[in-house]
Amino acid sequence: MAFTLAPTALSDGYRLEAHESVGSTNALALEHARAGDPGKLWVVSRRQESGRGRRGRAWDTPSGNLAATLLIVGNHDLGLAATLGFVAGLSLADALNAVVPSRRIAIGLDGGQGADGRSRFELKWPNDVLANGAKLAGILLESAMLGDRRFALAIGIGVNVVAHPEDVPYPATSLAALGSHVDAETLFMALSDAWLENSRNWENGTGLSRIRQRWLSRAAGLGSEVAVRVDGNVIRGVFETIDEDCRFVIRSGSGEIVKIAAGDVHFGAVASAGAV
Repeated sequence: MAFTLAPTALSDGYRLEAHESVGSTNALALEHARAGDPGKLWVVSRRQESGRGRRGRAWDTPSGNLAATLLIVGNHDLGLAATLGFVAGLSLADALNAVVPSRRIAIGLDGGQGADGRSRFELKWPNDVLANGAKLAGILLESAMLGDRRFALAIGIGVNVVAHPEDVPYPATSLAALGSHVDAETLFMALSDAWLENSRNWENGTGLSRIRQRWLSRAAGLGSEVAVRVDGNVIRGVFETIDEDCRFVIRSGSGEIVKIAAGDVHFGAVASAGAV
């Protein structure tokens, strides 16, 4: 089966560039932007040779997994554009629910659990999707200035479809390990459809409050003990919410409210034990 866009995405002007293997879908998308591509372009591949995660970490994409990047070109405030990462997380969760509708997601291995206790694919701040408490997917946003106050934003989405890494310091899983037979192409088509609905809800940033509420309804670890590593320091407390700017908000043991713009989050027993 070949990669294809959902009919809704096609009718809205999105385009697709599909590969069997690339170095990095994010890097390729930004190259296209610098060469004049107008955006609304999905760059997808079944294999990625030099993918990256947050903070320069490697992201392995063996053949059969999904590496997808959506290129957006615009003139929004970059801080506002960064909230599209939350739109991407919601879109991926919606797509996963559409193609793996009967999968039962249990309480997280890392202590994360959905806001209402239901089993589901969960969203871990700021950019992961969890299943059974293990990392199933990651999202990476990268940007480049283009002149004339325009910027290019590459929204990279990597999903462990058929395989997941074993030698990582956190639980990881794949759709195959969860018992699903869905392939990368099927998941991508659902993702391109879900993105359209969620980006319309985002509505150039004016609908961010709706996105925030939907994201919180799927948030892993909400109300639980967390530890957040920020620039080498560890902040501990209870995950209260994400604020209007999508910052991570925790209440410390002394009752202080702390708002965090970037950091690595750990839940439950891992947070309590200090193993961060």
